[in-house]
Order: sequence, then C-alpha cells, then structure tokens
Amino acid sequence: MPKRIKSTTALLVIDMLNDFVLKGAPLEVPRARQVIRNIRRRIARASREHIPVIFVCDKHRKEDPEFKVWPKHAVNGSAGSEIVAELKPRSSDYIIDKTTYSAFYRTKLEKLLRKLGTRKIVISGVVTEICVLFTAVEACMRGFQVEVAEDCVAGLTEADHRFALRLIKRYLKPYQG
Repeated sequence: MPKRIKSTTALLVIDMLNDFVLKGAPLEVPRARQVIRNIRRRIARASREHIPVIFVCDKHRKEDPEFKVWPKHAVNGSAGSEIVAELKPRSSDYIIDKTTYSAFYRTKLEKLLRKLGTRKIVISGVVTEICVLFTAVEACMRGFQVEVAEDCVAGLTEADHRFALRLIKRYLKPYQG
C-alpha cells in the first residue's frame, strides 16, 4: 500500500480500463481515448499538489449478474480489467476494486478517504451516466464535496453524458463546495 498523503482533496480515476477504453472493447466508451490526455494532466497536477490519486476499477466474477444488462467486461484477472497503459498507476497511487456502478458500494473507498482526511473528491473517468454519476451521488450522500472534471469524463453516448453532467450540476450543487 502506498504511503498515505493527508489531503483534503482526492482525485478518482474511474474505470479507465482496457474493456472500456480500447477500440473494439466489449464496453467501449467512444470518447474514452480522447480524455486520457486530460486525465494524465490532472494526475500530474495532483502529484505536484500532493493530492492522492485513487484508481477505481470494475472487477467482475465470470458469472456476474451485471452481465445480464451489459456485455461481459472487466472480468477479474483478464487483460480487459487492467488500467490502460497510458494511465499506469504509480507506486504512490491507490487502487480500489468495485463490482458495481458506485465506487463506494461494498468497497474500501470511504475508509481510505477518511484516513486521508479527504473532504472533496474530483471525479474523472468513464462512464459519465453510470459509474461517474452513481459515485458522485453516493459521495454526496456520505458528506463529501464533489467536483466532476468535465474534460476528464466520457459517456457511452454524448446525449447521456450531457444529461448526467446536467443532473450533477443541478441536483448535487449544494455538495460541490
């Protein structure tokens, strides 16, 4: 586990995995490759500012019930469940596995954030209308301020991406600090 850096802010990088990002991937997010450069810049800035970077990664069992809704993706141990090479985590970064839409549901994310002294999370990654949205909502319900880095998120469709950003801006506004 990396050395803990106390910070009131943390950067989350959600599901920037081969099965979401690579061309032809089972759950390819069309614009995911376009936000990699912006996420890299955010990670570099976080590093300069001593802000912890937390990669949140889908990890599913081979027979996960989610596969009734979505194509099989991010199966634990598969190449598709790995973080894309362009965003390879550093030894100082954290990795949290998740099995559903929210980065908080049955994970160690909240415990880690509390240990780090985090009060605000900045969210990047995919999918805006699913994992980004559900993580943002649950973070607010747990008392965290939330910022979605709009130039660092991508959705399955542009319409759903924009819709999710509108929901976050409108309804989570009191939690955006």
